[in-house]
Amino acid sequence: MIKYYNHTSPFHLEFGGTLEHLRIAYHTYGTLNERGDNVVWVCHALTANSDVADWWPHTVEEGMFLDPSRYFIVCANILGSPYGTTAPLHTNPATGKPYYGDFPKYTIRDIVNAHRVLADALGIGRVHTLVGCSVGGFQAVEWAVMEPDRFERLALMATDGVATPWTIAIDESQRMCIEADSTYGEPRPDAGAAGLAAARAIGLLSYRGPSGYNLTQRDTEEYPAPRRAVSYQRYQGEKLVKRFDAYSYHAILDSFDTHDVGRGRGGMYTALSAIKARTMVIGLTTDIVFPPADMIALAARIPGAEYAEIHSPFGHDGFLVEYGQLNALMKPFMQK
Repeated sequence: MIKYYNHTSPFHLEFGGTLEHLRIAYHTYGTLNERGDNVVWVCHALTANSDVADWWPHTVEEGMFLDPSRYFIVCANILGSPYGTTAPLHTNPATGKPYYGDFPKYTIRDIVNAHRVLADALGIGRVHTLVGCSVGGFQAVEWAVMEPDRFERLALMATDGVATPWTIAIDESQRMCIEADSTYGEPRPDAGAAGLAAARAIGLLSYRGPSGYNLTQRDTEEYPAPRRAVSYQRYQGEKLVKRFDAYSYHAILDSFDTHDVGRGRGGMYTALSAIKARTMVIGLTTDIVFPPADMIALAARIPGAEYAEIHSPFGHDGFLVEYGQLNALMKPFMQK
């Protein structure tokens, strides 16, 4: 069940803005033990929510790596997301109306600072394992650098220590779709819906890649029957519009582009060398967003980190699909 924490003190943002009130939505699974040393914190990706069991199949189950009978699992909805944490459709206390496009600019560090606020409010000190996938990995690596003594283990999947030009270009292409929708900018929740659907379709190309599409979207009938890939793209765009809004999507993409653990810390190499957690970096063989070579390089920059790889035709989304391989890697890492 979703829970909420209301932080009543002003929440100051890295770019100079302030949220006078911050609400954080989160889920927990399992029970915090008496020693308080069984916390597993999961950082979610772009359009996911704090309900890990909802979007990560066969992970939050007994016998799996997020075993609620063994661990106290926490996931907080990220800042700017429409799933409960303060976001663009929430009321701006200064105007009494939703923020929409006036939501203050924020960064990955701001997202992590919101996580820190919640962790402190829940009485969580040291964390057994910090898990971050994709842009959830942006949050996890930033947090591990920011508070190196807080984490015993760190698991980074399909991610990086910096937003590369390639990932920023993917984000900008999606923002261009949203901005090309003439309704974007209007003060209503459904503004930019058509642009958001197109943005999602572009995003999916990078998430699945050619091998994933060619495996799952081949036509079973001869043309001119509706092309399966065409209907898939349109369906996925419409599906996201029903559960997300363009203002939140645009704001989150903006925050992702700020990611650089080396900013103000002497560069990425210096920043990553501060990580003290036992670290495993997991790449995916067909990931075109965060290719294996980049993941290997990331592991090489973190002291003592080990690299592992999931073999999957489903590209970046492989971490959501290949739960068998994922559990086989994560369970020994978390238990040894």
